[in-house]
Amino acid sequence: MATHVATSHVADPPSHAAGLMYGIGLGGFVDGIVLHQLLQWHHMVSATADHPVTTVAGLEVNTLADGFFHVFSWLVVVGASVVTLVQWRQGRLPPSWRFHLGGVLAGWGAFNLVEGLVDHQLLGVHHVRDDLGGPLSWDLGFLALGAVLVVIGLLVARSGARVLEDRAWTPTPEGEGA
Repeated sequence: MATHVATSHVADPPSHAAGLMYGIGLGGFVDGIVLHQLLQWHHMVSATADHPVTTVAGLEVNTLADGFFHVFSWLVVVGASVVTLVQWRQGRLPPSWRFHLGGVLAGWGAFNLVEGLVDHQLLGVHHVRDDLGGPLSWDLGFLALGAVLVVIGLLVARSGARVLEDRAWTPTPEGEGA
């Protein structure tokens, strides 16, 4: 007698992509809104001699550059929303809160690491505290925060992945386990 296996769809686990993208985009917003606008510690090109924030023309260029930075952050968040909808339509398992939050934290940390290395160190277009003359200690602290966020994010996402494994459904032949 042939054993019949139920034909229900086995849901694939969620991808890490959406959480990482939300983290990159939201990390960009935190940087742009808190450090650029509220605290006014720096702007996108505030460490360049061509665009000092002490002149109206320099502030206009920096504000424009900050705007482009916000557009980038917004597009990454929109992209994360599209990825989330695509996964939903594919019938993937929804992420657990820990899985998703871990991805967001890791994405935010990755943003800090890339932005800190590229903008602060390689290009030197701004530093965390341009208002204080750009001391290296603040830049190193920003990089350390990024690394900590990545590590914590990966650990939280891993614990969330275990929750997803517990929710996963495995097909069993009819008549067994009933």
